[in-house]
Amino acid sequence: MTTPSTTPASPRPEADRRRWYALAIVMTAAFMDLVDVTIVNIAIPSIQRDAGATFSQIQWITAGYALAFAAGLITGGRLGDIHGRKRLFLIGIGGFTLASALCGFAVNPDMLVASRILQGAMAALMVPQVLSIVHATFPAHERGKVFGLFGAIVGLGAVSGPLFGALLTEWNLFGLEWRPIFLINLPVGIAGLILGRRFITESKAPRALKLDLVGVALVTLGLLMLLYPLIRGRELDWPTWGYVSMGGSLVVLGALVAYEKRKTARDGSPLVELSLFKVKSFAAGIAVQTVFGIGLGIFFLIWTLYMQTGLGWSPLRAGLTGVPFSIAVSLAAGLSVQKLVPRFGRKVLQAGALTMAAGVLLYIWESERYGLSIASWQMALPLVVMGLGMGLIVAPLTDAVLSEVPREHAGSASGLINTVQQMGNALGLALVSVVFFGRISDRLAPPEVGPAFVDAFQHAMVWVAVVMTVIFLLMSALPKRPAQHVEGSAATEGAEATDEAPAAASAPTPADDQEPELVR
Repeated sequence: MTTPSTTPASPRPEADRRRWYALAIVMTAAFMDLVDVTIVNIAIPSIQRDAGATFSQIQWITAGYALAFAAGLITGGRLGDIHGRKRLFLIGIGGFTLASALCGFAVNPDMLVASRILQGAMAALMVPQVLSIVHATFPAHERGKVFGLFGAIVGLGAVSGPLFGALLTEWNLFGLEWRPIFLINLPVGIAGLILGRRFITESKAPRALKLDLVGVALVTLGLLMLLYPLIRGRELDWPTWGYVSMGGSLVVLGALVAYEKRKTARDGSPLVELSLFKVKSFAAGIAVQTVFGIGLGIFFLIWTLYMQTGLGWSPLRAGLTGVPFSIAVSLAAGLSVQKLVPRFGRKVLQAGALTMAAGVLLYIWESERYGLSIASWQMALPLVVMGLGMGLIVAPLTDAVLSEVPREHAGSASGLINTVQQMGNALGLALVSVVFFGRISDRLAPPEVGPAFVDAFQHAMVWVAVVMTVIFLLMSALPKRPAQHVEGSAATEGAEATDEAPAAASAPTPADDQEPELVR
C-alpha cells in the first residue's frame, strides 16, 4: 500500500479540465501578442500611405509598443504577485483589447502611436501572468509538455502574423485599409476576458509585497533616455542633447542598481532581483536575449520595408514570401526542444546562431545578385536557413537560461528574460534609423527609391549577421546541458498529498521561497 507522499494524487476530472481550459486561454493571449507584432510589420507601408505617417512615426508605431512592453514587464509581473495573477491578466487582456480598438479607429498617426504605446503597456500586464499562471496551474512533471505547446504557439504566431496582416490589408475590408489588423483583436480579447474569468484560478504571493515605485520610475526613465535619441537622432541630425541623454541613461541605470541593492537590504522586495546576475548562465543568457532581440528588431522591420517599399511588392506577396521562414521556425522549435537539446545541449543553440548567420549572408548574396528583379522563390532558401536557425534558438533558450537559477527566483528571472528581450527588440528598432535609414537620402526621386532601399537592406543585414556571431560567442557561457529544475522535496510532497494543490506546490514566486496562495 503506497502513501500519499510517494504516489501523486490525480486531480479531479473537473479540475483537470479547468486547467487545460485555462492554458488554452492564456496561450491564446500570448498568441495574440505575438501576432500583433508581426501583423503590424507587414502593414507598415499601407499605414504610411493611407495615414501619411513619417518614417519617425512608423518607427514609433513599432518601437513604442516594444518600449512600453519592455518597461512594464517586470512591473506587471510584480503586480500579479501582489494583487493576483488572474486579476492582472484580465485587466491586461481587457486593456489590450481596448487599445486595439483605439489603434483601429485612430484618426491620425499621432493617435495611432499613442494607442500602440498603450497597447504595449497593457501587454506588459497580460503577458507576464501567462508563465505565472502556468506555474500555478501545472505540476513540474507536466510543464515540459506545456512549454512544448508554447514553442508551437510561438512558431504559429510567426506563421500567422504576416499572413493575417497581408490578407487583411489586401482585402481592404469595408474600405478600412490597414485598420482590421487591430480590430481583429476585439472578438479574441472579449472571448478571453469572459472565459478567463470563469476558468482561470487565482493565485498570488502568500505574503504582502510592496511595489517598488522608485525602481519602476528609474527603469522607465533609463530606457526612454537611451532609446528616444536613437529613434529621433537621424531625423534631427544627431543633436548634442541626444548624446547627453544616452550617456545620462547609463547614470540612471547605475542609480537603479544602487537603489535596488538598498531596497533588497531594507525590505526584501526590489523590482529587480540583482542576485540572479551572480549566476553565470543567467547573466550570459540575459546578454544573449538582449542581443538576439536587437537582431530581430532590426531584421523584421527592414525586411518589410525592403520587400514592399524597395521591391514594390504588395502586402500579400510579402506575407506569402515569409511563409517558408515561419514554417521553418515552427518545425525547428519543436524539434529542438523534444529531440535535439536533450541529446546535444547548448550546441543546438550555438548551431542555431551560426545557421541563422549563414542564412543572413546567403540572403545578402542573393539580394546583390538579383537586385530589383529578385523573386519570392529565390528568397525561399535563405529564409528557410534563417528560420531553422531561429527555431533552434527561440524555443530552448529560456530553459537554458533558467536551468541554474535558484528555484525561488524562477519567476523573477523569467520576467527579466522577457524584459531584456523586449528591450533589445526596442533597441533594434531604434537602431534601424542608423543602420538602414542612415543609408537613405531624405530626398529621393521615385526611380531612386528601389535601389536605395535594396542597398540599405543589404547594409543592415550585415549588422544582423554580426549580431548572430556575437550571440554564438555569448552562448559559450550557457550550461552545456540545461539541468532539470529542482522543485524541492517538501514542496513536492505537499503537492502530492492533496488533489487541490499540485500547482501551488510547484509555482515559484519572484520574491520569496514560500509557495503562492491559490484563491478559488
